[in-house]
Amino acid sequence: MNDLVLYIKESYNELIHKVTWPTWPQLLDSTKLVLVATVMIAFIIFLMDTVAKFLTTTVYSMNF
Repeated sequence: MNDLVLYIKESYNELIHKVTWPTWPQLLDSTKLVLVATVMIAFIIFLMDTVAKFLTTTVYSMNF
């Protein structure tokens, strides 16, 4: 039990005194970056899915 209490105390001390938290403008910039990257990746996946659908539809609709 003493180990758990020590762990909690040390974790609290580290979070309060040693961790550097981002400022509000830094946090907003990071959030914007994540949102833009997410939209770009979603668009790329959408394009890949559309091309794959087109190709499979074209291949399976061919009459041999």
